[in-house]
Amino acid sequence: MQFFQNIWQGLNWQEFASCFMVLFAIIGVLSNIPVIIEVQRKFGKNINAKKTAIFATGIMLGFLFFGESVLHLIGIDIRSFAVAGSFILFFIALEMVLDFSISTPASSEKSPQDPSIVPLAFPLVAGAGSMTTIVSLKAQHETVNIALAIVLNMILVYFVLKSTKKIEQFIGAGGSAVMKKLFGLILLAIAIKLFTGNLKVLLN
Repeated sequence: MQFFQNIWQGLNWQEFASCFMVLFAIIGVLSNIPVIIEVQRKFGKNINAKKTAIFATGIMLGFLFFGESVLHLIGIDIRSFAVAGSFILFFIALEMVLDFSISTPASSEKSPQDPSIVPLAFPLVAGAGSMTTIVSLKAQHETVNIALAIVLNMILVYFVLKSTKKIEQFIGAGGSAVMKKLFGLILLAIAIKLFTGNLKVLLN
């Protein structure tokens, strides 16, 4: 009972709203629609929205409570983790902008791998950017507010993934291509910012 009382006392709607907006911007589920469409086309499989949302929620909540401790335990700081994640985002963005694949010819065929978990749940939704943000938010906000913000964002991710086909039909092939290029550039800029910002701290 005391545990739930402590949670209730830590709940702050203003903090929750702030955490939600920050995570919404970092996760960028709407801006990732072209990526989701491309992943579904590449793997030739329908995306399981529930599986993606559940796995991403588990990853982000797990990182909220244990992530920084685990990284420190194996001798990796959060800045190095973010720099590594920026490379993943960088190559995903290059594929979107330049219309090429870094996959080997063997892996470029229809893959038995389930895209609902990799690359959608991780690293697209629960990636280095969102994990780094979670650690940053922990320094300023109560854990319960961050956890609720994560859950609400994952509910939105679920509904967007469920509506991907309808969105693709609405915007058409031309609109999808334009969005893919545009958001590829945005993702490229985010990757570079994530890389330079964290590398600068590491070098200092």
